[in-house]
Amino acid sequence: MASMTSSSANISSHIHHHNRNIFINHNTKLNAIKTTTRINSSHSTNNSSEDEQQQVVTRREVVLKSSGLAVLGAIFHFSGNKPNYLGVQKNPRALALCPATDKCISTSENISDSVHYAPPWNYNPSEGRGSKKPVTKEVAMEELLEVIKSTKPDNFTPRIVDRKDDYVRVEYESPILGFVDDVEFWFPPGKKPLVQYRSASRIGLGFDANRKRVKALRLALEKKGWASEGDF
Repeated sequence: MASMTSSSANISSHIHHHNRNIFINHNTKLNAIKTTTRINSSHSTNNSSEDEQQQVVTRREVVLKSSGLAVLGAIFHFSGNKPNYLGVQKNPRALALCPATDKCISTSENISDSVHYAPPWNYNPSEGRGSKKPVTKEVAMEELLEVIKSTKPDNFTPRIVDRKDDYVRVEYESPILGFVDDVEFWFPPGKKPLVQYRSASRIGLGFDANRKRVKALRLALEKKGWASEGDF
């Protein structure tokens, strides 16, 4: 009889502990759900909880594997937005002028503007191959594209994003923070073998990156027979 009483007590104790564990687990899950709900409500976001966790993990991995500016560049990608005024303007026919910053140069600017003006290029200079063996606009375009792809001033990576018979737009991305500069080249109609260009930083920190880039491209093109229409 004592054995049966002991067994009953054990069974009762086991059921009590089991029910207590279920109650605790249930409360824990409810608290977790409430906590998650409060977090989601406070952030007012459309992303799922799983997406948010994945973003946190990704950023943590970046912090662990990177350092200094590389961390900032990975978390905050400073690419900026593409300006909506790029391309050949209608009136007059030319590339766009520069904004009121020192992070842009353009052949469309007035020659008296020493901050923004840059001279156009001549792919058949009269004192060079223009008087001996001039090339067509199509050949000059291929030479330009070759130089764009092979020249990386300041280790910016070039990416050709728009190409027509007489126009090319390239996005140059910086190696660390992902700054993007928009560079355009245009072969205007007419008999003169000229190429107009514009190089501008969307955000950037300056450091004369646009002038360095244009100079590097010009030097590479001069080896193919091109020349600048003025000092730069």
